[in-house]
Amino acid sequence: MKTHDLVSGDLLFTADQSDMGQAIQNTTGAYSHVAIYLAGMVYEATKENGVSKQSLENFLAEENQRTVVYRYEKMDRLAALKVAEKHLGKPYNYSFYPDKSAFYCSQYIAQILPIFETIPMSFGDGKQLISDFWQHYFEKLQLPVPLGQPGTNPSQLAQSKNLTYLGELDAHYL
Repeated sequence: MKTHDLVSGDLLFTADQSDMGQAIQNTTGAYSHVAIYLAGMVYEATKENGVSKQSLENFLAEENQRTVVYRYEKMDRLAALKVAEKHLGKPYNYSFYPDKSAFYCSQYIAQILPIFETIPMSFGDGKQLISDFWQHYFEKLQLPVPLGQPGTNPSQLAQSKNLTYLGELDAHYL
């Protein structure tokens, strides 16, 4: 898929090679991050910037990141843009506990598009109920792992019957 084929409201799913990205993928599936393309900008929640927006070019400049596009055909794009803008500047939700004052990526997208159900959160790696990565992560936060708490994740959102898979985005066509 070419970047000029994107339409406002398209969801951008990525899989990255960071330690956290790998831990998310090992626990939940193919994707470690999700963002939304609205009005020519990419809206997302990241550890580095909290809830923010940036140009598509900057979003795609991440090295070693493949981007896959899904579309929700029935989206009210104006309503989605209003919700996305309303939450700009809010912090990242490091704890992954349910919280409306801070957001992790899929939590932010689910707030913009209230079509996704929450599921019990998991933090295993196929060998352990809670992987070493997540155990250490939450120890540093001095919080219990939110195992079973209601939440979302990028791979779960991508599996929604409400979305249509469009393909991998070819960033060479900016």
